[in-house]
Amino acid sequence: MGPLLNLACGVVALVLLFCAFRSGRGWYWRWHSRPRDVERAQMEDALKHLYHTREAGRGGTIESLAGALQIDCDRAAQLAQTLERRALVAVQDGGLELTDAGRTYALRVIRTHRLWEHYLAHETGVAEPAWHEQADRMEHDLSPAEVDALSARMGNPVFDPHGDPIPSARGDMPVPEGQPLNTLEAGCQVRVVHVEDEPESTYRELLAARLEPGMTVNVLASNARGVQLDTGLERRQLSPLVAAQVTVQPVAQEAAAPLPARSLSSLAPGEAGIVATIAPACRGVERRRLLDLGLVPGTRVVAEFPSPAGDPVAYRIRGALIALRKLQADAIYLEP
Repeated sequence: MGPLLNLACGVVALVLLFCAFRSGRGWYWRWHSRPRDVERAQMEDALKHLYHTREAGRGGTIESLAGALQIDCDRAAQLAQTLERRALVAVQDGGLELTDAGRTYALRVIRTHRLWEHYLAHETGVAEPAWHEQADRMEHDLSPAEVDALSARMGNPVFDPHGDPIPSARGDMPVPEGQPLNTLEAGCQVRVVHVEDEPESTYRELLAARLEPGMTVNVLASNARGVQLDTGLERRQLSPLVAAQVTVQPVAQEAAAPLPARSLSSLAPGEAGIVATIAPACRGVERRRLLDLGLVPGTRVVAEFPSPAGDPVAYRIRGALIALRKLQADAIYLEP
């Protein structure tokens, strides 16, 4: 039993090490990345919640605060009193309203969150589902000077990767435009301008549909059962609830660019195609790697042969043999 016991102990130790140091999500990283001041973090989350409720045309309450922050009503009431004492919140008609100072503070937190999501999307290889969670932590840890430096480094972006407007350093908020996807009629061609990343359940479905700000799609059907889309690469059916989380703008037919006919992954061995573009969903390190490999518009690519497992596939690009996973090849659109 000695060797078996040692083996079992070794397996348990490895599992515990994985749980502790798993990249970005392990116990160590969660502890290391937690806000240094939990009280301040809750106050900032409360201000952010009250800002969003007012923008949605609703009033904030102790109960809504407790639900949003996942705390009990007693703690939510204590937070509201603290914010009131600091002149960041005022009680009006039984509800909680931000003062001018509270709105300025809330916009500063939102600015930090959305800039950090932009940074993760365009400057790192962090997976998209993790952007929001990491930004939720970093929004409490960066100083205003650090936020301004981050913004300047990225060229002072106006929108985050989901299409949400980023407040300026002065607190100016670009006005979002567009309408929910589920309000469009069949036959329209539309451009996606915003994809809501909350709640997580609907966001996962939008990720699976590969809908990203900047892409153009055709609305094939729109009724009580949902919305059917043609993305140029596939057809997708979205429920009314999920379609309502996507904001779009109709595109005039004369201004509409043709949708991609197929992706690189559709090439059979020996078949060639010309690169048209890389999908907007492919960002950051992954996009730069594909560009560095020579996958720029106009490049001729030949599918050579798949690996024994079928994925990745070898492609000949500018005389070199390059292996690409199907997920990467799906992001490369070919000319019709």
